[in-house]
Amino acid sequence: MLSRKGLVPEDYLLTRLAEDVLQQPKFKTKQRKARFVAKNGRCNVAHTNIREQGRFLQDVFTTLVDLKWLHTLFIFTMSFLCSWLLFGMIWWLIAFAHGDLEVKHESFVPCVTDIHSFSSAFLFSIEVQVTIGFGGRMITEECLSAIIVLIVQNIVGLVINAIMLGCIFMKTAQANRRAETLIFSKHAVITVRNNKLCFMFRLGDLRKSMIISATVHMQVVRKTVTHEGELVPLDQIDIQMDNPVGTNSIFLVSPLIISHTIDKNSPLYDLSADELLNKDIEVIVILEGVVETTGITTQARTSYLSEEILWGQRFSSTVSEEDGMYAVDYSKFGNTIKVPTPSCSARTLDEEGGMERFRARESTSFGATVRRRLKHQNTKVA
Repeated sequence: MLSRKGLVPEDYLLTRLAEDVLQQPKFKTKQRKARFVAKNGRCNVAHTNIREQGRFLQDVFTTLVDLKWLHTLFIFTMSFLCSWLLFGMIWWLIAFAHGDLEVKHESFVPCVTDIHSFSSAFLFSIEVQVTIGFGGRMITEECLSAIIVLIVQNIVGLVINAIMLGCIFMKTAQANRRAETLIFSKHAVITVRNNKLCFMFRLGDLRKSMIISATVHMQVVRKTVTHEGELVPLDQIDIQMDNPVGTNSIFLVSPLIISHTIDKNSPLYDLSADELLNKDIEVIVILEGVVETTGITTQARTSYLSEEILWGQRFSSTVSEEDGMYAVDYSKFGNTIKVPTPSCSARTLDEEGGMERFRARESTSFGATVRRRLKHQNTKVA
C-alpha cells in the first residue's frame, strides 16, 4: 500500500550511501521539539478547551464529512431508520384515529389500505420514502392529514437522501486520497548548485493523470524571540523556491528536484553544517493543485526536521531515455550521493568570496596533500 503524502515507500528509500558518515556535532545535542507537520502530512496540533462546540453544528455537512467512516455509516443508517420509524408511528396514529385498525364493513374507506398493526404501518412508511410501491398498501383521498403526511415524508426523504449521499460521495472523493500517490523524498539536502548553497528535496507523482496548476510552497517553522522579548513558539517564515518564470508553479510529469537558493533573504542564511544538527527548525513543504480527472483541488504536505536534512549531498538522477521515451526509475527516488560542499553558512561563504574562493582553497589543500603523500613515499623508498 502506498504510504501517505510525504512518506516514500521503503522500496524507494535509498537516501544514504554506505560511505556517507554524518559529521559529528561540536555542540551537545538537546532534546528535539515536537514536529509541527508529520511526514504523512498530518498537522500535529491538538485543539483543547473549545467552549463553543455548537459552532460545529452550524456546518453539519462538513462535520459529517470530517467524521470517521464508522461514525458516518452509523449516522447514515440511523437517519433512515429513525425517519422510517417516525413516519411509521405517524401512519399508525392516523390509522388508529380514523379507526382503520378495527374490523369494518365493506363500504368503509380507510385512510391507508391494508394497515392493521404498527408493523404494516412501518412497512408502508418504507414504501413511501423509498418509492418501492409493492401495490398492497396505498393512500386514499379519505383523510386530508394522510395526504399532508405523504407530502412531508417525501420531502424529508429527499433531503435525507441528498445530505447522506452527498456526504458519502464527498468522503470517497476527498482530495487527500489523490495525495496518496504524491510522494516526497524522505530526506532533504543542502548542497551547491550554480555556485550557491541550495536547500533541495524531491517530489514525484506516481499516477499518469496530472496535477493541473501545481504549486509548491515552503515555510520554515522555528521558535523565535522578538526584539521586545515576546516568544513566538511557531514562527512561520515563507521561503521562495527557484523558478525561472518567477512563480511557484511546476509541471509535475516526472520527479522534480525543488530547490531554494540560500541567499541573504533566506531564513537559512546563517545556518552551517554544525548548527544544522542542533537547531530546532522544521521546513514545511506544501503541494497544491487540481486533480485532472475530478477537478477537485488537492493538497499534499510533509516536513523536514534538521536531522532529516543532509548536508553536502545531492540527489541521483532518476530519468533516462529508453527507446525514444523517458523512463523514470523510482528505485532511485531517494538516492543521494556525497559531493564537496562548504560546511560554513551561506553568509560566511559570501563574506569569504563565494564558491570560487572555496574551490581555490580546495585545490590548494588537495595539492598539498598529494605532495605530502609523494614525499612520504619517497622517504620510504630511500
